[in-house]
Amino acid sequence: MPLTKLKFKSGISSDITAYSNEGGFVDGDKIRFRFGYPEKIGGWVKHNTNTYQGKARRLHNWIALDGSDYLGIGTNLKYYIEEGSSYYDITPVRSTVTSGITFTTVSGSAVVTVNLANHGANINDFVTISAAGAALGGLAASVFNAEHQIVSITDATKFTINVGSNASSAATGLAKSSGSVTAVFQLNTGTDTTVGGTGFGAGQFGGLTNGALTTQLNEALDNSETAVDVDDETGMTTAGDLILVGEELMLVANTSDDDTMTVTRGSEGTTAVAHDDNATVRLALGNTLATDDFVGWGSAASITVSGNQIRLWSHDNFGEDLIINPINNGIFYWDRTNGLSTRAVELSTISGTKTSVPQVAKQVIVSDRDRHVIAFGSDGLGATAVAEQGDGVQDPLLIRFSSQENAIDWFPSTKNTAGDLRLGGGSSFVQAVETKQEILVFTNKTLHSMKYIGPPFTFGIQELSKNITIISPFSAIPNGDSVYWMGVDSFYSYSGGQTIQLPCTIKDKVFLDINIEEKDKVHVGVNSEFNEIIWFYPSALDSDGDVNLQINSYVIYNIMEQVWYNGTLDRDAWLDRGIRNLPLATGSGFLYNHETGYDDDGSAMTSFIESAPMAISDGDKFGFINRIVPDINFNGSTSTNPSVSLSIKSRTHSGSGFSQTESATTQRTSSSPVEVYTEKLDVRVRGRTFSLKIESTTSGTKFKLGTPQVNIKPDGKR
Repeated sequence: MPLTKLKFKSGISSDITAYSNEGGFVDGDKIRFRFGYPEKIGGWVKHNTNTYQGKARRLHNWIALDGSDYLGIGTNLKYYIEEGSSYYDITPVRSTVTSGITFTTVSGSAVVTVNLANHGANINDFVTISAAGAALGGLAASVFNAEHQIVSITDATKFTINVGSNASSAATGLAKSSGSVTAVFQLNTGTDTTVGGTGFGAGQFGGLTNGALTTQLNEALDNSETAVDVDDETGMTTAGDLILVGEELMLVANTSDDDTMTVTRGSEGTTAVAHDDNATVRLALGNTLATDDFVGWGSAASITVSGNQIRLWSHDNFGEDLIINPINNGIFYWDRTNGLSTRAVELSTISGTKTSVPQVAKQVIVSDRDRHVIAFGSDGLGATAVAEQGDGVQDPLLIRFSSQENAIDWFPSTKNTAGDLRLGGGSSFVQAVETKQEILVFTNKTLHSMKYIGPPFTFGIQELSKNITIISPFSAIPNGDSVYWMGVDSFYSYSGGQTIQLPCTIKDKVFLDINIEEKDKVHVGVNSEFNEIIWFYPSALDSDGDVNLQINSYVIYNIMEQVWYNGTLDRDAWLDRGIRNLPLATGSGFLYNHETGYDDDGSAMTSFIESAPMAISDGDKFGFINRIVPDINFNGSTSTNPSVSLSIKSRTHSGSGFSQTESATTQRTSSSPVEVYTEKLDVRVRGRTFSLKIESTTSGTKFKLGTPQVNIKPDGKR
């Protein structure tokens, strides 16, 4: 019988049945398509062996005036600048305390309690202690004088640290013969995973068990009082709990024996209102003192005071300096002339005449064409024209911009170009993307174009599209004259004033697999060398079948080929080549150079592609395959004898499992003067349909699949 050529369609398609996709590919991992054919992707190696703390979510590369090559890295714990393979911590300082600090040691334990009223710290925050000058509890002063990550929060006046050495006795004191110890608190850290908040099935919407702890107000409250008197607080709350009065949630800062709670009003998006005397006060967050708490419908539900937004960063250059913004937090400035040993500071504290500098924003960018600092989801103007800061009340649809070439002048006047705009569609700003001609602004439901129009209005804004979605704050990216983004159930592109929904052949495979609770982690990058837009996302389940919380998958749209393919890879942030010659990505505390070699940081990388079932004689007859003639290119391999495995898998019917699988190895034997490899593979497979799988599991192997041939013999109808 003559050999049958196997010609395949480009890309992976899994949204139709395998049998209807004859001639296509249904699955693959670490594969890309070029010129219509699949090949193994490039490998990666560690950029350096140093590590950073936390999960890195954003990267930003720039060159200083003296040619220094800087890389900004924002994690959920810190912000770093990488230079010369070293990481420099420039995380802003939240507060510095020089009095009122004492320590409590426990015999035989390295955990030390720090006593400090109104410390404002959270678990995992960092504090640097200095000026401890005497031993305490058998611990030398030197173990206190260091940067510590906070282990736990006891209450608003106490937290614990691990000093690395066990105390020999219990003691409470200054750890200093005289004077005061200093504690420098860094910016509160952010979460690494999305945590529960308010809404149906949680918190006040979840329902109550029959006996949930309650008490009553012992006085009427107006909408601003923070001292809440109740009939009986004993055993009900501790610091960090939430109480529910009417429809208002209040965060408990501390409690006292006289049944008074100090609270923060209007927590978790609720509104502070007046309440009558004897109004019911209900525990709304479980704690160690209570066993009968606020719960959801049939299962436990929780509210967390840290909100449900993971720590993300936006950053941009103002000249050679850096402006950074942790999402829904303040705006900070790092002055390059002060050196890598200095931390970023609040924008409102840098020298110069300051007016209405925003205190909070969801994202900041510096407009390249006109040199304005733009804050999205910002707070409003200050109370007066000379107020140094904004009003501190965040508006999720407000856009504010500084005066041109001035990062600290934000109050509009006839003498500057500062101003503001408010988005008219959607309910919340999500992401802004700067392109060559405009700034695209996404809300949760609309897309807008923001353009520089000059005085007196400076910027104008126009709605482009309605009823679009965007899945996360960093899921849109420009490439050339277009912008690509991932919605909650579709992929989109914008070009030339037109928004289109991209046809995707693996749409169901991607969107039915995403852990939507962790959608804020979804991020996008460009791999320009191969014309790829790549989205990284957390799948619903990990390899063990457990709920997955971290990035472990990717989906790629090849702009040139107009095809899709996907796979598995744990990369928390991605940056295309540019200033540096290779793409950069982060994962597991390391920075990686990508598209170098074909291995996983020195170990073999598994890569495969599998075809859809192909029928023999339209599937009405059995066939017998006894030979495969491979068509493989190993160009680029670093191994002397690279190899891949070719597997033939047969089926009897479309709904049956694989009845037979035969595998054989194709190995390069020579590359000069021509590529020489295994001429044929002998197999024995019988069935009505068969699939072909090519897999690489050896180090130093690069392969590209062409048009293999098989020898098929008719073998009857039964």
